[in-house]
Amino acid sequence: MERLQKIIAASGLTSRRKAEELIKSGRVKVNGSVVTELGTRISEKDKIEVDNKPIEKEQKEYYLLNKPRGVVTTTSDEKDRKTVVDFIPTEARIYPVGRLDYDTTGVLLLTNDGDFANIMMHPSSNIEKVYVAKIKGMIGKEQIIKLKQGIEIENNIKVKASTVKVKKQDSKTNTCMVKIAIQEGRNHQIKKMFEMIGFEVLKLKREKEGFFTLENLNSGEYRKLTRKEVSRVFALKNK
Repeated sequence: MERLQKIIAASGLTSRRKAEELIKSGRVKVNGSVVTELGTRISEKDKIEVDNKPIEKEQKEYYLLNKPRGVVTTTSDEKDRKTVVDFIPTEARIYPVGRLDYDTTGVLLLTNDGDFANIMMHPSSNIEKVYVAKIKGMIGKEQIIKLKQGIEIENNIKVKASTVKVKKQDSKTNTCMVKIAIQEGRNHQIKKMFEMIGFEVLKLKREKEGFFTLENLNSGEYRKLTRKEVSRVFALKNK
């Protein structure tokens, strides 16, 4: 049994909030009768109509995109900038799972399955995210220890890196390439962590999220997730 507004939203007809408005305004019928109470639970066998037109449940879709720079992680943009959903030709109402900054590249999942998205984003799933950051300056052991022990980035919020490894140092350009893994996913977290120890992030790429990697995907390319991959994500909910 599922809530009526959730099933309407899952059909791809509209958002959950808009579905609630449709119900309250008396535009939704279940098995021929108008239903106006939010939270009404129904089964897949029940017939749902919106404005006297039956709805069909939207098939779930799952994608992995190698997000390019200069693309917003939203489904639409008021400034008419290119969004991550523009890269995937589908009629489904997919949306990004979490977000990457405008100038950050790499692994980004997209789906129209709210349960899948919630599992990937919920702290209890302990999803590790691995990034490679190009920073200005030469990082030392003392700063690496601070990143691992934890840094307060804002409003008494303390975050830390599970691993930090210097991949490359370039004395001519005074830059470092640093691999860093976190389990939180706060807004601009990596950039803020480096900022708090005195470094500017020049480039940032997410190489891995959980067991998802870029594999052979070039910038802007995508692929569908396999059934096995989707099942592995849902298995995290039962741990």
